[in-house]
Amino acid sequence: MFICDNLGANADGHLTFAGQDTAALAARYGTPLYLMDEARVRHNCRVYRDAMRAHFAAGSRPLYAGKANCFAQLYRIMAEEDMGVDVVSCGEIRTAEKAGYDLANAYFHGNCKTDADIACAMARGVGYFVADNADELAAIEAEAARRGVRQKVLLRLTPGIDTHTYEAVNTGRVDSKFGAAIETGQAAELTALALRQAHIELTGFHCHVGSQVFAEDVFERAAVVMLEFIAAMRDAHGYTAQQLDLGGGYGVRYVADDPVLDIGEKIASVAAAVHAACARLNIPEPAILLEPGRSIVADAGLTLYTVGAVKRIPGYKNYVAVDGGMGDNPRFALYKSRYTVLPAGRMDAPRPLDCSVVGRCCESGDIIQENVPMPEDIRRGDLVAVCTTGAYNYSMASNYNRVPRPPIVMLRGDESFVAVRRETFDDLCALDA
Repeated sequence: MFICDNLGANADGHLTFAGQDTAALAARYGTPLYLMDEARVRHNCRVYRDAMRAHFAAGSRPLYAGKANCFAQLYRIMAEEDMGVDVVSCGEIRTAEKAGYDLANAYFHGNCKTDADIACAMARGVGYFVADNADELAAIEAEAARRGVRQKVLLRLTPGIDTHTYEAVNTGRVDSKFGAAIETGQAAELTALALRQAHIELTGFHCHVGSQVFAEDVFERAAVVMLEFIAAMRDAHGYTAQQLDLGGGYGVRYVADDPVLDIGEKIASVAAAVHAACARLNIPEPAILLEPGRSIVADAGLTLYTVGAVKRIPGYKNYVAVDGGMGDNPRFALYKSRYTVLPAGRMDAPRPLDCSVVGRCCESGDIIQENVPMPEDIRRGDLVAVCTTGAYNYSMASNYNRVPRPPIVMLRGDESFVAVRRETFDDLCALDA
């Protein structure tokens, strides 16, 4: 019945999440409301961490991709679960630092790091930079020279892999704003340039073939291409990469017809491809890194809304409008992303009404999901839940229409606590001169 095993329904007909009554949580904290299941986050971390330790070379580990969801409590969890982290801005770096996370275990990504970004990251002791291009390498070299340090760097390359996923999140192609293409020879040129820098320690290579990956051999194919490049650089320069970051993580279930993946089994399959390629190429196996974000936090999240209006247009369409929308979840507007939407306070009611669940923003594209089955008599005040919202909801939220962003409430056992407070109107005006 449910797409994830942390969902359920109780005797009152209320949706439960992480074992807690969502109607009671909505009554206590108000809506819109982001919920996060801490036990699920930890479980997902351990699936990656334990499988990578079991199947890859020493030093291999997952890096949590903070762009999926970024707030201090998550970084505390990552530290406790021995996860590395992937950060893409000084805002993410500062959040991790505030949480007490050891930034020596952080990898700083991004295709357009400013001089201020580079100085900020070095000042805070970020362990690794993932350099995207020659301009960035020169800036890293200059800042490291100014500080009298050698900065560890991985180079981001594009292996030309098609992930068969959303076009907007397909990042492994030759034609991409990210990285240097292997096919064009630019990756080899960037490697030679990095090796000539006095204040850069080239530790390895990085690629990212996309997001929401279900295809069975995507990471296997990327690994082989990248390992062949590592062998070529050994032959050309006598340099052997210590680390290979394959980026990304596996897909998650948003709707019932999304596949159920055994991530441990998938990682074992990637490891088999790595072992075979390294033996064939006669190179030592590098430490392998992966960057799961969505698959760490997505199914650990759920959003609650209150219905504000129901509009029926006979012969055309039905609309159920809620007190949130594209301000707290822009993914349908961006990607036509699919979600499972449930009547959280009336799970035992039949759902014959086909409707569009829409938001409160003054924008016709403010849609959370189309073709949602709901009770025929759904009405103002009813509670609606959107499942699998732990990734790219809060992190992409905005104040469009000057609407405050919802709080994040963490669920831990029978307890709940505010991890990020609800924004106020004073917060919205705080930066106004």
